[in-house]
Formats: sequence, structure tokens, C-alpha cells
Amino acid sequence: MSLPRVVTAVLAGALLVAGCGASPEYEADGGGDGSGGAGEAAASPTTDPGPAPRIDVVADLAPADAGTVGASVNQFGFDLLGELTDGGENTVTSPVSVASMLAMVLAGAGGETAEAMAGTLHLQDPRDVRVGALLRQLADTTDVTLAPANALWAQEGVPFEDDYLSFVRDSFGATVDEADLGSQDTADEIDAWVREHTEDRIDGIARDLGLPDAQAALVLVNAVYFLGTWTTQFDPADTQTEPFTLADGGSADVPLMFLREQTLPFVQRDGYSMLRLPYGADGRYGMEILLPDDAAGLPGLLSSLDATEWAAAVAALTPQDLQTVVVPKFELEWNADLGDALTALGMGPAFQGADFRPMSPQSQDLASVVHKTYIRVDEAGTEAAAVTGGVTRSSAGQSFRVDRPFAFTISDSQTGTIVFLGAVTDPRG
Repeated sequence: MSLPRVVTAVLAGALLVAGCGASPEYEADGGGDGSGGAGEAAASPTTDPGPAPRIDVVADLAPADAGTVGASVNQFGFDLLGELTDGGENTVTSPVSVASMLAMVLAGAGGETAEAMAGTLHLQDPRDVRVGALLRQLADTTDVTLAPANALWAQEGVPFEDDYLSFVRDSFGATVDEADLGSQDTADEIDAWVREHTEDRIDGIARDLGLPDAQAALVLVNAVYFLGTWTTQFDPADTQTEPFTLADGGSADVPLMFLREQTLPFVQRDGYSMLRLPYGADGRYGMEILLPDDAAGLPGLLSSLDATEWAAAVAALTPQDLQTVVVPKFELEWNADLGDALTALGMGPAFQGADFRPMSPQSQDLASVVHKTYIRVDEAGTEAAAVTGGVTRSSAGQSFRVDRPFAFTISDSQTGTIVFLGAVTDPRG
């Protein structure tokens, strides 16, 4: 049944994951040079940045490490949430979707760029891309529906290291296609891919990424679709329209779902309580709802919440007999350009003067990162989708632009004699 789109001020966690395959170790031997063209008076030197650094990739993820890498993704997620909202508006993110896309970019980064990206993602090593192995482990379930996908579109004529392309194929299960990124047809193809892999819940991302764009070098997209049925479903006949207190202190009438006489994982923490609503027969996946003690408490909760506190709360959950559980029925769409937030978190070197030589010998910067999400919570369960896209663009080479008064000489290189010498302040004569 179609749900009304109700804007509610709630904090709801939806587990959105992506999967991938094994990751090989490889070495990228790429160099690059920057050169600028000349018109009537333009020149630039040619520079050799040297060979691309070796990439040491963690090939597999031991079960004992899953929690460590998961905590890194979680902390990145809380960091990102803190940059995106102070608790005054709806915000829905998928940390593993964003981390998955950025991990594919990280695999092609070198030097300061790799260090900044790895640090922002809370990975132990700049070349540690174990996120892929973690996502593969998360997707290994039949208790809920998880449909992950990754894809890359490379600009025709832009060289990319074969080892890098092989890595994203093998480690993330990504498809890699060469395409004209300046074409509307390619933009339409990317949007069609997004719709296909989010069950039409997200209609596309090309326009958000600035496509079509002839200067784009690489487009990377991660899409996730999640569908989970509550272990104990709410009865639609019990759903009632009642007031919900909004962030500004006002109220709105929204549909509230009711469960009665249930035993569910619950814990009371300092300033908030947490309830877990499990999905499926096994309850491996669940929605944790973090409820502040008062209506104005969400900003304070978000300011103090991190991966450590969240994990401590989850560990403290214990079965609690609850007379009534009331949860709003809601459907939300959300999107944001993450460039400013990621820069604030320390990923600035990836956006300006980046080192992506392990990816391509052609200079590139990460131009934009866009995140779009959808979530619906109703009596049956939860449906959610996320897509994260990134675009790299070719960096401008060193240039020599004669657009102001200049001097000139005409000389004999053999004798060093200047034959003509002058100054031009107005080329019109």
C-alpha cells in the first residue's frame, strides 16, 4: 500500500550494505605528466611525477577483524552525520554505501591523498581497503533482502591503470564501462542503472553529479537496496493518527504504529533510550531507535554520539517487557552533496591537487560526491535504498595565459643576440 510522505523528526537507523568479492594485491606502475598548450603566446614545462606508488591491498578479512573494520565504518558514519545535521532536520545516510564508494576511490589514491582519505574513513592503513571484505560478509544473509551493486564509467580516451580497474572489478564486484561522459545518453544510462538497482526508489544521480560533463574522467556509483520484514509485525488496524512533537516545538498529526505486550531488546542510557526492532526469523538485522529523554534533546544526543557510545549501548541491550511500543510510520527521501562535509572531515586533498596516479597517469581530482537515500517504515517492516556517486575530473595542467601587459623578445639562440625587444600593453595596436 502506498504510504503518505510524512516529514518527521525522528532518528531511525537502517542497515544499508553493499557486497563485493575478493581483492588481489597488485602494483600500479603509472607515471603522468602535465602539459599546457599555447596559442599565440603560451607555453608550459613538462613535469614527470614519477612512478605510481605500490598499492598493498588487504586481500581478505578474518572474522575477528570484522568488528574492527565495522567500527571504522560506523565512526565515519557518525562523523559524517555530525557534519550534515545538528538534529534540526531529517537526515538519512548509509555509512557503508558512502564508505564503499570512497574505498573504490581510495584504492586509486597515493601519497597525501591516500592518507587523508584513509584517515577520514578511520582505516588503519592508507592502503587498507578491507571494507569490501566486510561488505561481502554483511551481505551473506537470507533473513533480509540485500541487493548491492557497484559500477564505474570511465571517460573514453582517458587512460586508467589496468591493475586498478581489475581491483575494483574483483574486490567490489563492480562493472567497468568506457563511455562518453559528455553525452546525455551516458547520463541516462547511469540513471537507469540507479533505478534498476534501487527498485525505482531513487530515480537517478547523473544530474546531481553534474553529468553530462566532457571534463569528467571517472564516475563511480554504489547502489544499495534493503528490504526487511519485522520479526513481529505491527497490526495496521492498530495504527492511529496522533500528534508528533516537531523539532521546533510545534506538533503535527502523523500515523503511529502500536505493538503491545512485547519483549524486546532495550536499554536506558544517559539522556536517551535505545530499542531494537529485529527483522526476519533470525533477527540478525534490526533497527535501533535512539530516543532522547525529552523532545528537544536530539541535537544534544547527536553531539555526544559516536561509534563507541553506540556500540556500548547495543552491547547493553537486554530483553525488556514493554507494555506498548509506538513508532511513527514514515517515508522519507533525502540527498546531499558530501563535498563540504568530507573536506571538513579531512578529505580535502582528494578534492584539490589530488594524487590518483595509482588509478590513472592523467591528473585528476575528486570533483563531487553525492549521496541519495530513501526509507519507508510501515507495519510490515522497512524498505530502504541508497546510492552514492563520485566523479573525478581531469585536473588542469600548468598553463601560461597571456591576458595582461607583457614584454617580449625575438632572439638568436646561437649567439644569444636579441633581435627584437618590446612591450605590449594593448594588443589591438
